Amino acid sequence: MQVAVLAGGVGSRLMPWTESIPKPLLPMLDRTLIEQVIYSVPQSMIDEVVVAGGYKVDMIKSYFDSKDCEFDVTIINETEPLGTGGALGNCRDVLSGTFACFNGDIISSLDIGDLLKLHNKNGSIGSLGLWEVDDPTRFGIVGVDHEQKITQFKEKPLPSEVFSNFINAGSYIFNDDIFDFMPNGRHSLERDVFPTLADQRLLSGMQFSGYFIDAGTQKSWVEAVERCINESRFSAGRRMFESWFANPAKHDSNQKITGSMVDSMVSIGDSKIEKSTILSGSKIGNNCLVSNTLVGKNTEIGDECVLKNVIIAHDSKVPKGTEMHEGSWPIE
Repeated sequence: MQVAVLAGGVGSRLMPWTESIPKPLLPMLDRTLIEQVIYSVPQSMIDEVVVAGGYKVDMIKSYFDSKDCEFDVTIINETEPLGTGGALGNCRDVLSGTFACFNGDIISSLDIGDLLKLHNKNGSIGSLGLWEVDDPTRFGIVGVDHEQKITQFKEKPLPSEVFSNFINAGSYIFNDDIFDFMPNGRHSLERDVFPTLADQRLLSGMQFSGYFIDAGTQKSWVEAVERCINESRFSAGRRMFESWFANPAKHDSNQKITGSMVDSMVSIGDSKIEKSTILSGSKIGNNCLVSNTLVGKNTEIGDECVLKNVIIAHDSKVPKGTEMHEGSWPIE
């Protein structure tokens, strides 16, 4: 089947990383973020991936043109912000039949095959993966009956409006009939489409367990990398000391690196690295502490630096003795 990925945003929460690299192409272990997003669909099930993108889409197209994929990749350019509904609606000429759809930064354990079975059993127009949380007010909440049909949908409810702790996990199965319920132009799936379909009992919902991460922030990126390492969501490189190394031979004896992603051509001195992502070509000096930090490509970090909860731009030079506990580098 086809898989649609809604990836139209500029990735502002991961700036400055996304100033030069679109969020879908950010490396997450030996894959890109967008490849990790569609990982829950077995490649044998995918005929085509349709990317609804609006930021640096030429780079996304060039990336997939250079890869030997088992499926076709089609880029649908969003020339202006259209919202989640408008972005999907912009793909109506290329999506047909029953297809999967994902928000562009969701890393989860959802079994798309199980969701597809429920979708077909209930004869739904749309089926949503559901995740249970303690505080659902930042999400779209869902009411479900005994047949797993969705009875209510409310986006970002006030505390007084909460009727469920099940939230929309940003992973869907749709029939192309959904386009009949979508207006042209900018609109929201969550505010303009799902409540109507729920009222008519045309949506199903399936709770899943395991993990669900929106990898669009510095904190959640760290969490997503850790989870991908623990779940062996990679086909090259190796896991050691709870970390993933693209070139493990260079780091065999370095047990000061834990819970981190270390890309290719990275040099690390006698320093402690924990829960961080170090992208390719970067160099970290001696006596540094790098924690919960995203280090961009081709970056040099001098000796005796302390970097915690920081996003460091690609091609940066961080001077010796720099100490930062949050924010981004370079400092504006």
